[in-house]
Amino acid sequence: MRNVEIKARVRDLERTRQLAAQLSGSDGQQLDMRDTFFPAAHGRLKLREQTGAPNRLIFYDRPDTTGPKLSDYKLANLGEEVGPLREVLAAALGVRGDVEKRRYLYLVGQTRVHVDRVTGLGDFVELEVCLTDVQTAEDGQAVAERLMEQLGVAPDDLIDCAYMDMLLKKGDGEASS
Repeated sequence: MRNVEIKARVRDLERTRQLAAQLSGSDGQQLDMRDTFFPAAHGRLKLREQTGAPNRLIFYDRPDTTGPKLSDYKLANLGEEVGPLREVLAAALGVRGDVEKRRYLYLVGQTRVHVDRVTGLGDFVELEVCLTDVQTAEDGQAVAERLMEQLGVAPDDLIDCAYMDMLLKKGDGEASS
């Protein structure tokens, strides 16, 4: 599966949520999440535990660049109890760290709009434009850029890396090996 993503800092979480709700025509869905990241030969591998949606094992690969970027990903939906899987993965691979966040999810056309409050980092918006088989990365980029404008995301708010990378740079990733 492929999508085009952007991630940006948010200066006013509630205002961004209001705009996303207007664009989606819904109140959105609140998800409390814990992502445990494991070392991978390439890309990123995480175990996502979340309320209100299936737990998932997710692999994704995307460049660390500012602005819209193409992401290839694979995911597996899991049952409710993922503790044993986390333990097996940690024993086999080690753990890079954990990211905890409260996410508000809004669906705007083919785009998943995430308004996130990330523990230790602050507030962000993430756009995931889900591409169809016939759409190009450029098509997705055009959708993302329109939504950025509608949500008031300025180019200098854009971020080029994952939350996990930001926490590790900051020294709060609780990384272990």
